[in-house]
Amino acid sequence: MRMAEKNTGHIYTVSKLTREIKSLLEDTFPFIWVTGEISNYSVPSSGHSYFTLKDQQAAISAVMFKNQKRNLKFEPENGMSIMGLARLSLYEPRGSYQIIFEHLEPKGTGSMQIAFEQLKKKLSGQGFFDEKYKKPIPFLPSHISIITSGTGAAVRDIIIVAQRRFSNCPLEIIPVKVQGIRSENEICDAINLVNQSQKSDVIILARGGGSLEDLAAFNSEIVATAIFDSHIPIITGVGHETDYTIADFVADLRAPTPSAAAELALPDKKNLVQGILNLQKNLNTSLNKKVVLLNQAVSYLISRLKSPGAMVHDYRFRLEDDETRLTNMMKHYLQLIKINHSKLDAKLQALNPESILKRGYSISRFVLDKKVIIDSSDVKKNDQIEVILSKGRLVTRVEKTNG
Repeated sequence: MRMAEKNTGHIYTVSKLTREIKSLLEDTFPFIWVTGEISNYSVPSSGHSYFTLKDQQAAISAVMFKNQKRNLKFEPENGMSIMGLARLSLYEPRGSYQIIFEHLEPKGTGSMQIAFEQLKKKLSGQGFFDEKYKKPIPFLPSHISIITSGTGAAVRDIIIVAQRRFSNCPLEIIPVKVQGIRSENEICDAINLVNQSQKSDVIILARGGGSLEDLAAFNSEIVATAIFDSHIPIITGVGHETDYTIADFVADLRAPTPSAAAELALPDKKNLVQGILNLQKNLNTSLNKKVVLLNQAVSYLISRLKSPGAMVHDYRFRLEDDETRLTNMMKHYLQLIKINHSKLDAKLQALNPESILKRGYSISRFVLDKKVIIDSSDVKKNDQIEVILSKGRLVTRVEKTNG
C-alpha cells in the first residue's frame, strides 16, 4: 500500500487539534438533556461535584460547579438515576472531554421527594426523632403561641377550636410566611422569639394543606433544628391528615390538622367541669358514708363505756371487799399465831428445868465454877456441891462417889 504524500498545510499540532475539537463539541452541543446513572461521586474542598455518568454501554466524566448546586433540591448520590441539562466541554491539558451540568433532577422521582427522604434519614440518624427528646405537653397551658399565616384558614380554625374548648387560655398569634422565599427563616425567628419571651407553655406550628412544594418550609433542615432546639414543647398541625412533614417527625406532638392541634393543646373545659362535679359528688358520698360509719363506731364505744360514777362505785365495792378479806385473813393469821404460841409455850414449859424440879428432880453443880455435874466420875471426895431443888438450895460436901 502506497503511503499518502505529506500535505504540510493540513498538519495539526496537538493544541490546535484539541482546540478545534473543543470548539466543534461546544458549538455542536451547546445545551443538551442527558440521562444516566451517577457513580464515583465526590465533592472536594472546592465544593464542586465530580462524578461519572454512565449507562450499560458507556461512561462520561461529569461536573457540576458549586454555584449551580445551590439550586438543587436534593443531594446527588452514587447509584442515583438522574436527568439534567448540560453542555459538553473538552479539558485541553488532558485532551479529555466532560459534561458540565447546569441543572439536575432525579429521574422518576421528584427532587423534592428525594430531598425529603434524604433529610429524614439524616435527621433520624442524628436523633432528631427520638422519643427520649420529646417534651411533655402540659395538661392545661396558661398561654399558647400560634405560629402560622396570619390570614389563612388555619389560624381561624385554631382560634375557633381553642375558644370552644377552653376560652380562658390566652392565645398569641405570631404571623409568618408559611411558603415561599424566606418562609423558613420567618418560622425559625418566630420559634426563637417565643422561647426568648418565655410567656407560653405550648407552641402550635400550623398551616393548611398543599403540595409538597407548598410544604417545603416545613421540610427544611433549619426549621427542624429550630423545633428540636426549642425549650417550649411544639405541636405541629401541618396540612391534611395524610400529610407528613419533617417538622411533624421532630415536633413533640403531631396533630393531623390545625384544628386537631388546638384540640390536643387544650382540654375540653366542659368535660373538666363535669369531671370536677362528679368528683365532688363522689367525695360527698364517700364523706357521708364515712361519717355514718364513724357515728356507728362512736355509738358502739359509748355503749361499752361506763359512767365514771359507776366505775368509782365498782372500784369502791372491790376495795371494801378486798379490805374485808384482808381483815379476815389477818384475824385468821393472828389466831394461828396464838395457837402456835400456845403450843410452843407448852413445849417450853414442859422443857423448863423448874418444871422438872417440881416433879422431884434436882440439879447438882460445883460451887466454885457453877458447872453442872452430869457424871459422878467428875466429882471427887470433899468437893463442895450445890444442889438446886424446886424450893431452895443445899450446899454439901462429897463424902463418897460411886462410879
